[in-house]
Amino acid sequence: MTVYPLVFRVGPLSITGFGIMMMLAFVCGGWAIQLELRRRALDEEFSADVVIGAVLGGLIGAKLWYVALTGESLFSRGGFVWYGGFLGGVLGVVFNGWRRRVPIAFTADLVAPALTLGYAVGRVGCFLVGDDYGLPTTLPWGIKFPYGLPATTVANLSQLHVSFPPDADPLRVLAVHPTQVYETALMLLATAWLWNRRAHGRATGWLFGCYLVIAGVERLAIEFLRAKDDRVLGGFTIAQAMCVGIILVGIIVVARLRRPSGVTALPVTLTKVR
Repeated sequence: MTVYPLVFRVGPLSITGFGIMMMLAFVCGGWAIQLELRRRALDEEFSADVVIGAVLGGLIGAKLWYVALTGESLFSRGGFVWYGGFLGGVLGVVFNGWRRRVPIAFTADLVAPALTLGYAVGRVGCFLVGDDYGLPTTLPWGIKFPYGLPATTVANLSQLHVSFPPDADPLRVLAVHPTQVYETALMLLATAWLWNRRAHGRATGWLFGCYLVIAGVERLAIEFLRAKDDRVLGGFTIAQAMCVGIILVGIIVVARLRRPSGVTALPVTLTKVR
């Protein structure tokens, strides 16, 4: 199967599939947060505060990390790094929580299922522009990206630590693992798991610890199938090194907060005036 970039042009303006799905990712995440606030009878407008913080912090962090890592232009098409976006988004959300005087642990639990849902939707955008794909494959669901970022040609894949015979045609377009689709499927499953455990009864922050472990393991595993040029740590990518740290932090959080906590006090600043 061959996939071409999804781009809508309105005069001089170009709207890509990546941009559309990124917008939907934040909308879906905000919707999930709003539903949880409604279930708890809290101020649903806080979901907008969280989304704004995540959007600004996440996009800035993801782009700046990509620029620092690759040296590409700040205004290049695509080029967003997950762990840069994660760190930037965390800072943005924490700032908004501090502004509303909402405990960090409460906000963390609140956004856990929204994070996996938003990530799943966002990866569809990567698929639509041919970014963040995997290694060459002969499996029937392999995808060719002739105009990807970059195109899945022998020449480009060679630059991503993929080996080919000396006589391989450098212009040949190959099918690769659609790792974006793999991630979407895995993170939708993670969303369902986290969503069903919102009323976990453990100390506040436990659910976010679970998210850290799940997100870290998922990305750590998928990186083995990714076509990457940053395998600098004994075959590991920089993302995998970051994931190991995220997993360890998640395990510590889950272990420390695993005991039942009884009734949890809700943030007074989010209580609706009746």
